[in-house]
Amino acid sequence: MNRTRTSAAPRPTAGALRLVEASTTAPATIHISAYVRQMTAHCPYLAPSLQQGLTTWTVYGAEGDPAAVEAELFHAGVQAAEWLRPLLNRPHGSLRCENIVLLGDAPGARHRDLLAWPHWVLKNLYGPVGIMFGKFHAGEEETTRAGARIPAAP
Repeated sequence: MNRTRTSAAPRPTAGALRLVEASTTAPATIHISAYVRQMTAHCPYLAPSLQQGLTTWTVYGAEGDPAAVEAELFHAGVQAAEWLRPLLNRPHGSLRCENIVLLGDAPGARHRDLLAWPHWVLKNLYGPVGIMFGKFHAGEEETTRAGARIPAAP
């Protein structure tokens, strides 16, 4: 007997991330314009992407324990990647950029730690199909391969 599946697989961690602001080119809940302007010097794709309205941000709030937040960050990353995937072959597809922003805290975990395994898995799953995953957390100090300072994320 064939049955039609009517629902997705259960996600016991659902609810660990609360959607604060849906994907938008002008997020109101985070103040990133100065940071984004500074980052255009380090990413040749960012300025044209911004000019064409192809860079968006989705903002979430942490609402659960660290393991659940990590799992939901992974889920949010998969959703973002699958949304981007069919757009890559359209005009300006290489300029598409979706940013996932995490606000709030998961008890006993830093954002750097919450992002670690979801970022690694997503990078390895989607890198081969042309979707790049970056990872930035507030106050992160980094340098380019040439030694230039990259602005710290807000």
